[in-house]
Amino acid sequence: MAHDESAQGLLKESSTRRSRSSDRGDNAAFDSDSDLDATDYIDREAARPTRRSPTASFEPNTKGKKRSCSCLFTTLGRRSKCCIGVLAGMGILWVLLTATGVFVYRKAQEEPPYGQSPPWYPTPKGGIAASWADSYAKASKMVSKMTLAEKVNVTTGTGWEMGLAVGTNAPAIHVGFPQLQLQDGPLGIRFADNITAFPAGITVGATWNRQLMYARGKAHAIEARQKGINVLLGPCVGPLGRMPAGGRNWEGFGADPYLQGIAGAETVKGIQSEGVMATIKHFVANEQEHFRQPWEWGLPHAISSNIDDRTLHELYAWPFGDAVKAGVASVMCSYNQVNNSYACGNSKLLNGILKDELGFQGFVMSDWLAQHSGVGTALAGLDMTMPGDGLGWADGKSLWGPELSRAVLNGSVPLERLNDMVTRIVAAWYQLGQDDEKKFPRKQPNFSSWTDEEKGVMSPGSPTEQEQVVVNQFVNVQANHSVIAREVAAEGTVLLKNEDLLPISRQGLSDERLRARRDAVERATGKRSEGKFKVGIFGEDAGPGNGPNACKDRGCNQGTLGSGWGSGAVEFPYLVSPVEALRKQFDKSKVELSEFLDNKASFGKGDGSLNDLELCIVFANADAGEGFTKWADVSGDRPDLRLQNNGDDLIVKVASSCGGGTGDVVVVIHAVGPVLVEDWIDTPNVKALLFANLPGQESGNALAEILFGDTNPSGHLPFTIGRTLEDYGAGGKVLYLPNGVVPQQDFKEGLYIDYRHFDKYNIEPRFEFGFGLSYTTFKFDNIVVIPQRRKTQYPLRRPNPAAEPPSYSTDIPSKEEAIFPPEIRRLEKYVYPYLDSTDDIEVGQYPYPDGYDQQPPLSEAGGDEGGNPDLWSNYVVVNVDVINDGPVAGAAVPQLYLQYPETESETDFPVRVLRGFDKVHLKPGEKKTVKFNLTRRDLSYWDVVAQNWVMVTEGPYEFSVGLSSRDLSISGTW
Repeated sequence: MAHDESAQGLLKESSTRRSRSSDRGDNAAFDSDSDLDATDYIDREAARPTRRSPTASFEPNTKGKKRSCSCLFTTLGRRSKCCIGVLAGMGILWVLLTATGVFVYRKAQEEPPYGQSPPWYPTPKGGIAASWADSYAKASKMVSKMTLAEKVNVTTGTGWEMGLAVGTNAPAIHVGFPQLQLQDGPLGIRFADNITAFPAGITVGATWNRQLMYARGKAHAIEARQKGINVLLGPCVGPLGRMPAGGRNWEGFGADPYLQGIAGAETVKGIQSEGVMATIKHFVANEQEHFRQPWEWGLPHAISSNIDDRTLHELYAWPFGDAVKAGVASVMCSYNQVNNSYACGNSKLLNGILKDELGFQGFVMSDWLAQHSGVGTALAGLDMTMPGDGLGWADGKSLWGPELSRAVLNGSVPLERLNDMVTRIVAAWYQLGQDDEKKFPRKQPNFSSWTDEEKGVMSPGSPTEQEQVVVNQFVNVQANHSVIAREVAAEGTVLLKNEDLLPISRQGLSDERLRARRDAVERATGKRSEGKFKVGIFGEDAGPGNGPNACKDRGCNQGTLGSGWGSGAVEFPYLVSPVEALRKQFDKSKVELSEFLDNKASFGKGDGSLNDLELCIVFANADAGEGFTKWADVSGDRPDLRLQNNGDDLIVKVASSCGGGTGDVVVVIHAVGPVLVEDWIDTPNVKALLFANLPGQESGNALAEILFGDTNPSGHLPFTIGRTLEDYGAGGKVLYLPNGVVPQQDFKEGLYIDYRHFDKYNIEPRFEFGFGLSYTTFKFDNIVVIPQRRKTQYPLRRPNPAAEPPSYSTDIPSKEEAIFPPEIRRLEKYVYPYLDSTDDIEVGQYPYPDGYDQQPPLSEAGGDEGGNPDLWSNYVVVNVDVINDGPVAGAAVPQLYLQYPETESETDFPVRVLRGFDKVHLKPGEKKTVKFNLTRRDLSYWDVVAQNWVMVTEGPYEFSVGLSSRDLSISGTW
């Protein structure tokens, strides 16, 4: 997609200070150094300009109180010396960045493929899909009875910390629509007690198990519903994982759009099977934490991810299409800019791609404070703003709220746009069955996000005095969900190396193996070990540290690593450390266990001497998270791909010292993404490597199952592990230093990220995408390709709508509907829909954005939920036999990769792309047939000229099946 040229959602000038546009609502790139107040951007006729200074940014990272921004943006108090020095330095930097920014911005606008594209207006109305028709009919009846204030209430958050959940809109009381409760996050219920800390998304992706993806989502939703939550802010399929060091990659499922799409869709189905609304996020291209938000990194604007149209469709938007097809209720737009237009105000993204092309029927909500304009975002397709505050955390100065009421009354936001916004939200509520008061009682959540105490106030973000009430009821919703958590953690553990060592027994080694090992050591060293089998456990990551919740939002790396940090993290009810599980499960009558639970490599003497050890299990990790928290040198994004806390040195020393260099070493890694292993992976006595990802609360128990062979490892890598960071290419590197006032990140690598990049440039990875070992072996046989439909270049014509969107009166409501009722006791900073006076409001002929009244042609790729129905039709089936030809039962993960036909056109294709996977449990000698259904979408590429998905009709497609992206043992053609 190229630059959105509309007045709503466009950074127009290359300087940081903007002139006032003659186009109404030009505020997507609102500069907080501007003379204009946020309200001016809602109603330029009625609002009164005021001067505002840059607002200090507060991030939702603490329970009970806000975390202030860096000293650069605090008021000068006890930090004044720090701030004065930083401000002086920033002044110099500012001049340099401004000059650089002008050049970089202009280059981004001039150079293909990031040129300008036409805007996409007006917003397509929801209600065209047959699967949503009943819900829209019900919503239409309810919305038609709402007042203006009630409609605004439904679309606008009440403000940060103005309810018990992290996000709340306000109810439409008179028609019976309740306040919705929105809560993070992707791996559990954030800020809640007595919940399950599930494994992270990256661990789920490593299972390659659709059933577990669904089951985890379902269990997650059960807990959300029982805690009083309507909308879960997950799952996450963006970031995709373009950069292996990206801070939030761990919240998603892996660095491939197909894997992300299947895992995201299965999670959505699981969540929504319980009536809880799922939110697929972050739309789109929020691939790094550095510079993701204005002012969070000292710059007035967020980074711009500059992406060409084909790459956007085939990589970054692809998994969102799967989620829409699955019926997702909500899409969260991201913080960053896309082609220099903020994602939450980008009409091409929200109106053109999401709502027209993908046929999205639910509502678009902003990420928390990702809205940068009022009128602009409404016209560009945003339906709900969260948390409701304006340009600063907890400022109470909403860009919607009363200003949206004003904008509707003066005609600058069409009433039909507001009606569609509200209808989409209400329809989603009906679609998920939340009108069932037995399942969703009209109550507040039974926990508070802001305090652990039993009593508190309902709106702690307001300084207004309030009554203390019970806010935490300590309801336990965990049930038996630890079973699912353990299954995901175990199946998401990837065995990367095993030289005839694992599994071990609880007695250490069998008598025969132990005798053989001791004989070999004696021959090599002249010394023979006697008595119990001697095992050492090494590393801080093996132990409990200071507990899993020692740091707010899990914002530090200490003890064993169960998750990354940020809004995607939760309060652990417990975290079983590896050492705890191993202590319990090793047979003390046969095994002598020594523990060295730090990374200092300061090993003891005597019974704990390394020279006596026969098996050493060493743990190391790498952490990262959301950009609002920094730990050590990790500012959200990792600074490199090294193990942290001296992990590499620890492994090297253990390997050289264990048993005097003759002991066997098992390395266990917990990490948010790929890490480099070159320092020690080829060390002869490093016999096994387990990559356990982020296992959640059942960490130690799941690991013990793998080590002792209770569970045969079946995890496969959801990303590539290279030998150096450079192996991933220029596109794999985080932009750590700004290249302008508006940082520009050009996705020049296009389609070639992760394994696609390695394949294109013939780079040998250390461990390829999809790789994973087992305690047994598998083989493939008898591939059969069965055509279902004939090849055609384009999909069938876009169908007519299966249903008609609701229609309402377009008459502007009475001003009286927006007047503040005198009987309401106001809370300071709480966002209300009301105005104190409407005397200055006049209906005017406000200029709409260029092209607003000239709707672009509807996309031939659209027409229903998920897009053109023909894209989801099966065009070819591939069957293949999978055989367990090893000694024990296990689960194979057959993966199908597609190779496009060779053509004479200039269209470039990756060497191979993932287009199918399954997980098959097999007994020794057992054979099963796996069936892969390939849709037209799977077989197509995005044609930027035709603006449609195109199938190659000349030459054969090749389908290769195997156990990884580079272990493809059988193939067929079509």
